[in-house]
Amino acid sequence: FLTLDHLSKGRVILGIGAGEGENVTPYGIKWNKPASRLEEAINIIKLLWENDEKVDFDGKFWKLKDAVLGLEPYEKGKYPPIWIGAHRPKMLEMTGRLGDGWLPSWMDLDFYREGLGIIRDSAKRAGRDPDEITPALYTYVFLDEDHEECHRMLGTPMAKNFALITPPEVFKRYGVQHPFGENYYGLLEFIPTRYDRKTMLEALEKVPTKLCEDNFLHGTPDEIIGKIEKYTKIGLKHVVINNMTFFLDIRKIKSSFKCMKKILTYFKG
Repeated sequence: FLTLDHLSKGRVILGIGAGEGENVTPYGIKWNKPASRLEEAINIIKLLWENDEKVDFDGKFWKLKDAVLGLEPYEKGKYPPIWIGAHRPKMLEMTGRLGDGWLPSWMDLDFYREGLGIIRDSAKRAGRDPDEITPALYTYVFLDEDHEECHRMLGTPMAKNFALITPPEVFKRYGVQHPFGENYYGLLEFIPTRYDRKTMLEALEKVPTKLCEDNFLHGTPDEIIGKIEKYTKIGLKHVVINNMTFFLDIRKIKSSFKCMKKILTYFKG
């Protein structure tokens, strides 16, 4: 990753998370205790970055003997910031102790406020300045000049499919359990190839449309701008917006990116 640091002249950020089930489980990769594995990995990364000499490490998941990295950062002593994709308490607490930034994937305002509070409390307990941790957000956006068109799209099976990786706690807020089980966490457990069409369609019917509306940024450009600004008022510093509109309606490729341009122009000033 330090190679990218040099290529970008010190602008690169290491975004890292515990992983996603569909990317590891089908390929026989060991993935028990993903949060603990991530914490150990971050400690190893920092150890290698910050030491010029050989490194030994005797961890629960990895062991190093006489390991070296052999490359300094672009700016001496300044290593890429590590932004952690955390959503649940253990990962949020870890972010407060080890992270330079927080980059969760789509999260409604209440969950974002709660998560940021957990991170800041953890940072204080670790003797860190909470303000040194950059709050960010990666989110899907569904755009149209007509708000009701966005609601129509968010009621489609494809939109509800995106919601299947949402934590079970989110489903419980809407008085339902995750379609695949009360404590099923799609990000860790959902392997799409293991479900047939009938099972998937039955599951998608159980996803409340309101859940999609609350957790996925949607609306007109002005509405999206207003929603993002609500996040900035509770601490958000950076947002990564991924236009997914055309996944729900292929006819809206051009129009949705026109909407996207308005949003980007506003925030770039």
